[in-house]
Amino acid sequence: MRRYWLVKSEPFKYSWDDLVRDKEEVWDGVRNHRAKNNLQAMKVDEDAFYYHSREGLEIVGICTVSVADILDPTDSTGKWAAVKFKPKKKFANPVSLKAIKAEPRLADCELVRLGRLSVAEMTAEEWQVICEMAGVDPD
Repeated sequence: MRRYWLVKSEPFKYSWDDLVRDKEEVWDGVRNHRAKNNLQAMKVDEDAFYYHSREGLEIVGICTVSVADILDPTDSTGKWAAVKFKPKKKFANPVSLKAIKAEPRLADCELVRLGRLSVAEMTAEEWQVICEMAGVDPD
């Protein structure tokens, strides 16, 4: 079963453009148990929305898991998870948090319900709706 994700980054720390420039990046430094479980559940070739938090407050693109199930290199205890992402598609029309909150079909998504969660799971329906809002093909 294919799963879908959303990852958040503050653009002043690591933006979509940084990911494009670097071509691949380790997603590390996550210290929340639910977010860790989401990282551990990710599989290679699954997609994640790339969300700019704090500044912008919008989904700006889609990245793809390139390496799954690795230990967080910033964690000396060996208990935190990480993955690697590659950029896949930049949105010409980013989808704002305001628009997401205004869309009734997204009322239960983790981005809305668990706003502080940095790595969230998206249902297939939520994925479709946000891709529709961005004007992109969901595949």
